[in-house]
Amino acid sequence: MKRLLALIVPLLLVFAAITPARAEVTPEYVILIGGPSLYQWEQYKGALAHDHWWANFVRAARIRTEQLREKYGPDAKITWLVYKQGYVDRALQEKQDLLGFIGSVRDKFNLNLVYFRDGSDVINYLNSGQPRDQVKVAFFEFFGHSNKACFLFDYSSNVDSASKSWLHESELSKISRAAFTRDSQVRSWGCHTGESMSKKWRVAVGTPMWGAIGKTQFMTHELPIISSPGGKWAY
Repeated sequence: MKRLLALIVPLLLVFAAITPARAEVTPEYVILIGGPSLYQWEQYKGALAHDHWWANFVRAARIRTEQLREKYGPDAKITWLVYKQGYVDRALQEKQDLLGFIGSVRDKFNLNLVYFRDGSDVINYLNSGQPRDQVKVAFFEFFGHSNKACFLFDYSSNVDSASKSWLHESELSKISRAAFTRDSQVRSWGCHTGESMSKKWRVAVGTPMWGAIGKTQFMTHELPIISSPGGKWAY
């Protein structure tokens, strides 16, 4: 036995010497932000009208970003993916430079700000927006309109009560599991996601997504809450 160990140990040491050290992975904290509805479509809906304030989703994302900075520090890699056209269109209604406001949040919190057009842009960023062997998504949250099967990036912006830019649950299989850490935290703050899309996300991507059963209400000074009677957060 001693003779066998004498042969094996040197071989193990040689193998360890030639095996490259495993690269340290940098976590990325990704916040996906949809666009607001427009007054021209919502003005006759009374109490059911959406997005009286243009910054519903941006404000919620900012609150979450402050929490991330406090927890993980000034150098944590935080990325905002923002549906640009929604804020370009709403800026005409507001008569304000909304992209300038969003840019000021980027500067204040040292964010990586990426504008996107549709769900394929979101998928492409998650898969290859960073070198995913070195930078993996440890945190992914969505602030915006949604239904049980879809993130609706421009709901009631291009078309009344409809959307032409989205990420549908049938597209989730295009997202690479390797882009995420094994213990990544994923959450949708939009309406109804927990009724179907959360389950499809877990099957496709391999991580649970916390979503709402029922509707959510975006607030001014806190994160969104459940607004449907009997609603709840669920995976």
